[in-house]
Amino acid sequence: MNRRLRTAILLISVLTSVNPLAAARITAEKVGSKINVTIDNKFFTSYIFSDDEKYPFFYPVNGPLTGSSVTSIRNGEYPHHSSLFFGCDLVNGGNWWQEGLDRGRIISVNAQIIKQGGDTVFITDECIWIRPGAISPLKDNRVITITSPSPDKILIDFDISLEMLTDVTILKNNHSLFSVRTAADLSVKYGGTMVNAEDMRSEKETFGKKSAWIDYYGKRGNNTEGIAILQHPSNPWYPAPWFTRDYGFMSPTPMYWPENGRDISFKKDTVLNLRYRVVIHSGDHKEAGIAGEFEKYKAVR
Repeated sequence: MNRRLRTAILLISVLTSVNPLAAARITAEKVGSKINVTIDNKFFTSYIFSDDEKYPFFYPVNGPLTGSSVTSIRNGEYPHHSSLFFGCDLVNGGNWWQEGLDRGRIISVNAQIIKQGGDTVFITDECIWIRPGAISPLKDNRVITITSPSPDKILIDFDISLEMLTDVTILKNNHSLFSVRTAADLSVKYGGTMVNAEDMRSEKETFGKKSAWIDYYGKRGNNTEGIAILQHPSNPWYPAPWFTRDYGFMSPTPMYWPENGRDISFKKDTVLNLRYRVVIHSGDHKEAGIAGEFEKYKAVR
């Protein structure tokens, strides 16, 4: 593990510390091409990085009350939506988002559990973006931190360092970077709620709007569960505008609204540091205190 990753882990460890009396015990185990995570002996999620997948992703992502996933995978019309994932289309002529491994793949080469047990799991991964017959344009290093500060809330922090291995051009496209495909029962289409930091709601109001966060939640019997994405203020393009869909999709997507309407280009060796916090919670956005969670996240340096 390089010094930059080690430093990031130490900082996250301090800044995401939780009340030890309330915090859950979180464990992780690497089994083949998955890292399985449990919270208080209940299965929570798997980080999946198998050779036949387009990119690494998390699935399922189970809610704290029902134990059912708040995300979904490969819905009929959109088989390229894989739960909770990171990728990008139209990078130097390749596609690291939609189906078709020959169009581009993000390969995990070093997924590791750095810490497990106690109140925190740390996962690191190094990923190479490859495409047959072409120079790899990118590699990324990920530090993923999972905590559960209370029985009704789980946090997944993503710190992603994206390095240009050659000169890179990303054409305007609506498939870029960090994304969530929600479970159908949370979607606006089936009675759920999507709301951003400005209290704008649904695709009609949130699409293309800049906002620090969006929360997506819905009723599950007598319970309400949801999933929110928070953008860290240190990110390039912050706050990036959101690509949203009432059928259950949200992504802060700067490549669809490039500055000055131009394609986005980077010189070789440029490094972008991208940070996101995912909050899996019970209750609506007010009951879950998503605005307050963002204020805490904003303070993380």
